[in-house]
Amino acid sequence: MGLLERLKKEILIGDGAAGTLLYSYGIDRCFDQLNLSKPDQVVRIHEAYVDAGADVIQTNTYGANYLKLSRYGLEEEVTKINRAAVRLAKQAAGGEAFVLGTIGGIHGAGLHSSVSEEIKRGFREQLYALLLEGVDGIILETYYDLDELTTVLRMARDETNLPIIANVSMHEPGVLQNGTPLEEALKQLDVLGANVVGINCRLGPYHMVKALESVPLSKTAYLAAYPNASLPEYEDGKFIYKTEPDYFTEIVRKFRDQGVRLIGGCCGTTPEHIQALATGRQYLTPLEEKQIIKQKPFVIKTETIDKEPSIFEKVQSDRSIIVELDTPRHLDTEPFFRGADALKRAGVDGLTLADNSLASPRICNATMASLVKKKVGLDSLVHITCRDRNLIGLQSHLMGLHTAGIRDILAITGDPTKIGDFPGATSVYDATSFELIKLIKQFNEGISFSGKSLREKTQFKVAAAFNPNVRNIGKSVERMEKKIKYGADYFLTQPVFSLEKILEVGEATKHITAPIYIGIMPLVSARNAEFLHNEVPGIKLPDDIRRRMAKTEGKPRQAKEEGLAIAKELIDSAFGYFKGFYLITPFIQYDLSVELATYIQEKTKNKQKKQLLH
Repeated sequence: MGLLERLKKEILIGDGAAGTLLYSYGIDRCFDQLNLSKPDQVVRIHEAYVDAGADVIQTNTYGANYLKLSRYGLEEEVTKINRAAVRLAKQAAGGEAFVLGTIGGIHGAGLHSSVSEEIKRGFREQLYALLLEGVDGIILETYYDLDELTTVLRMARDETNLPIIANVSMHEPGVLQNGTPLEEALKQLDVLGANVVGINCRLGPYHMVKALESVPLSKTAYLAAYPNASLPEYEDGKFIYKTEPDYFTEIVRKFRDQGVRLIGGCCGTTPEHIQALATGRQYLTPLEEKQIIKQKPFVIKTETIDKEPSIFEKVQSDRSIIVELDTPRHLDTEPFFRGADALKRAGVDGLTLADNSLASPRICNATMASLVKKKVGLDSLVHITCRDRNLIGLQSHLMGLHTAGIRDILAITGDPTKIGDFPGATSVYDATSFELIKLIKQFNEGISFSGKSLREKTQFKVAAAFNPNVRNIGKSVERMEKKIKYGADYFLTQPVFSLEKILEVGEATKHITAPIYIGIMPLVSARNAEFLHNEVPGIKLPDDIRRRMAKTEGKPRQAKEEGLAIAKELIDSAFGYFKGFYLITPFIQYDLSVELATYIQEKTKNKQKKQLLH
């Protein structure tokens, strides 16, 4: 009798975690490679689960795809590892248990990029290897990204008529990371041809049962659940699961009452947990009808329209000037607020506040943005780097910015910590700048990183960085276009010091409809020019500019005048291409930015007068 025939009549028990047992044996390297190097250990684990009462076991191939194996230099071993895994599982099963070929998600639990052709090729290669060795079915497990799961499910369904189990994973009970309700996600998988749909990983039994309460029974697909042993504890540098196996005996009936017919275990589960499931399964028959408990939907508040235009809205409609003013590295804030006030009186549209630029700690830019708004009446574009905060910190920070009424955000990767004041500090980088843009836009839909409702939509406008100081401007423009696809609304460039570069950027971005703020930074000395050219990432000065500044060596007043003259020449060149000017204030010398802002405004007025005359 086949797997689906048995599921029609009875509740089956799956196996538990292979990685948990291997980790307990002191193995912390690539588990999939053990199919070749330590086959006896893999067989022993499978046999332990079969002996414990598992009717269905999975091959040790969760990460056995090209992309994941390439981390260990094993990308050429995909077929060998997968085919060996099937043979070992069959040997252990001895005809007493079904063997499912396991294909795990690639993206994992972090922020996700699109499903690339490379990822598709990796899935396809692994799938072919498993099918060639004669598995009884395919199980797709631990997919936080629904798009990724539906992609591989379509591929698998096109290639085989064998049973396919498709399991999603959730951060929050009842909702996927992109905000899709669990019942809707499982329905999609059912329609795409999965024979069994369900959930695995991340959550323990209690929350999985709660999540399944809103899932109706399907006429075409059975339900599966593979819970973690519990929530893990962190002890002595290791994650430990302490749930008593007996708890799994009690939980079987609750899963059955939600219509589950295939019950196994995920992280932290052992043969003892599976034996407990098998014990609890005795005398239980599958559920044929089920009463659905609808999850109470949260009402997401509609957006409130702010009377004052944001920085993004200003540059859309007119010539706009924003000024970067670094927050202090100390606690004396008087010069900073004095500068902010002077810039406000000069008529700039807002400040941009860096997020610990060059990896050096400064007063929190979000705090200073709130105070600038309160004390000076000036909006701020707040930078957020991926360097300093993990996903928890990023979400908390975004919620705080929204609550403080800050709407404009620059999402950037951030300079690595090793170049800053604390080179021993760690860089987080849970997300790329692309993924951060996507997360912020998800907040605008009222959905958190985990897929949970925020109960209110944020109103962020997202700026992104554009580096024109490269040899191949086309590559930078491609990155710009990719950021637009992820949701970027407008751009700020690195400071430009070349007339030729401004013309090149203007021509290369003519097709870009998103507004661009061109970066202009006045030089203040020959030493400043050489430091920027030789030591600051992403900045290069033309030889003629360096020569001009070199002539002012030892003449501070002349150096500033020359620096301003160069900046004004660049502004003149940029006027025909860009509506936005991003003035970068060197060393809190805001008087330079005030003068340049005044120059831009006068030039704008003169141009408008000429247009009226014509």
